[in-house]
Amino acid sequence: MPTRIKIIISDISLDGELFDTPCSTAIASILPFETRPDSWGDEFYFEIPVNMPLDDNATTRVKIGTIGFWPPGNALAIFFGPTPMSKGNDPVPASAVNVVGYITGDATELKNAKGARLIRIEKR
Repeated sequence: MPTRIKIIISDISLDGELFDTPCSTAIASILPFETRPDSWGDEFYFEIPVNMPLDDNATTRVKIGTIGFWPPGNALAIFFGPTPMSKGNDPVPASAVNVVGYITGDATELKNAKGARLIRIEKR
């Protein structure tokens, strides 16, 4: 069963879901957490205390609103627009990510939170 989440950054609050996969479940088990996000184009990413390998759904093909886990950095990534590797409007991660969930609202709202010092993810 998916885990419903809330992502809070600056004055933006978005709903999302984490899938029912081993990697997603590991992430859900550490909620809630707050951390400082880094950005790479229109992607927020941040290290979390989860250590998982690439799984069967790992890909470099993501869409706006995808939430991915990037094993090389033990990092959660939230994609809300093009990244430096994009050739169009879709985000492209630096390398393959486990697709662990998605934002159910308008992920492009996160463009207004660039430079934010804190992101919080919690269960809904």
